[in-house]
Amino acid sequence: MVAKNTICLWYDTEAEAAARFYAETIPDSAIGAVHRAPADYPSGKAGDVLTVEFVVAGIPCIGLNGGPAFRQSEAFSFQIATDDQAETDRLWDAIVGHGGQESACGWCKDRWGVSWQITPRVLTAAMAAGGDEAKRAFAAMMTMRRIDVAAIEVARRG
Repeated sequence: MVAKNTICLWYDTEAEAAARFYAETIPDSAIGAVHRAPADYPSGKAGDVLTVEFVVAGIPCIGLNGGPAFRQSEAFSFQIATDDQAETDRLWDAIVGHGGQESACGWCKDRWGVSWQITPRVLTAAMAAGGDEAKRAFAAMMTMRRIDVAAIEVARRG
């Protein structure tokens, strides 16, 4: 069944490479059909990969090789919930270590400029708890790049 709503991500020329990386890195992710351009188009030639169907953490996506006209921005990000520090580190290291870059508060970008929030569930739970617990966890998070699960747990307890 084709999804009613699909996230479309614009890439210059590497939608297939990005989709393969996501499928290999993010749980519950896979690459689907690869569609080639039936004719020349402004950013490519007939036969070039035009679109790639893929799933990221259960969310259907399509990658469009649209050329250099548009760039990714932090206005869109994938937020991936992690269960522990090991999972947080594995995802962070995969994204940043393959040409990506770190940012603040659990955010990073992959080498294609797509933003990711690698968010341990302990942080989400602390924020949902509200009150002083949320304030302490938030203050701790604001000092971090990659989220430190143990530090968030300490902050939650006060």
